[in-house]
Amino acid sequence: MEKLLPQVYIVGAGPGDPDLITVKGLRILQTADVVIYTDSLVNDELIARARPDAEVLKSAGMALDEMVETMVDRVQAGKSVARVHTGDPSVYGAILEQMVLLKQAKVAFTIIPGVSSVFAAAAALQAELTVPELTQTLILTRAEGRTPVPDREKLADLASHHATIALYLSATLTKKVVNELLSAGWSEDTPVAVVQRASWPDEKIVRTTLKSLDADMAANGIRNHAMILAGWALDPTLHDTSEHRSKLYDKEFTHRFRKGVKQS
Repeated sequence: MEKLLPQVYIVGAGPGDPDLITVKGLRILQTADVVIYTDSLVNDELIARARPDAEVLKSAGMALDEMVETMVDRVQAGKSVARVHTGDPSVYGAILEQMVLLKQAKVAFTIIPGVSSVFAAAAALQAELTVPELTQTLILTRAEGRTPVPDREKLADLASHHATIALYLSATLTKKVVNELLSAGWSEDTPVAVVQRASWPDEKIVRTTLKSLDADMAANGIRNHAMILAGWALDPTLHDTSEHRSKLYDKEFTHRFRKGVKQS
C-alpha cells in the first residue's frame, strides 16, 4: 500500500461491525505507523486489521493533553497516526479539542467520515427516518444530563417540530426524555425504538411507545451504548401500507433523468 504522509488521520470506525468502516478508513488503518483508538467503543476485531508492526495504543485511559502529545510526538518523528473514533467523528466525537491542539502544534490532520450509530440503528430497525408526507426532518441531539445543552436547544423546544428525533448519550435519562417530549405535545403512543450496540453481535432492539419507554428500558437493563429513535417514522405498521410514497419514483414526476408520463 502507498505510504501515508506523516500526519494525524482522524478515522470514523463506524458503529461496531468491523465491516462498516469505509474503504478509505480501512486503508489508513492498515497502513498507519501508529494507531490510537477509543478502546471502550471501537471493535478490537477492526483494530486487529492494523499493520502487524504498527504501534497500537488505547486512548480510554488517556487525558486529552497526553493523547495529543502522543500524536504530535509520533508525527514529528515522521510517522503517520490513525486516531480511530467510534461512529462518525463529527457527531459527539470530541474532535474539535484535539484539532485545536494539533493546529497549535502545527501538526496536519485529515478527517475520514464514518457510519454513525444512528444509521446503523435505522438499518437494524429497517426504518426510513424521513418518510414522505409524514416527516422530512431528522434531529440529532441528546438529553441534558451532567453536561448542559445550549438554552436554544432544549429537547422540548426541538421536539416542538414533531420531526424524527435521534437521541445519543441519553439511555440513563429516559424519564427526562419522556417528560420533555410530552411537554412538547407528543402523544403517549408515539412510536419509539431503542437499539443497543447497533451492528454488534449482541445488538438488542426494543420497540416501545413514549409512555412505556422508561419502563421498557429498565426491564431490558439498557443504560448505555443505546440509540433512541422517536417519532412516527418508527411506526412498524408503515411496512404494511403503501400510503407514503416519494415523488422520486413516481412515473408522473418529471426530473432531469426521466420525463413524466401523464395518465390518460
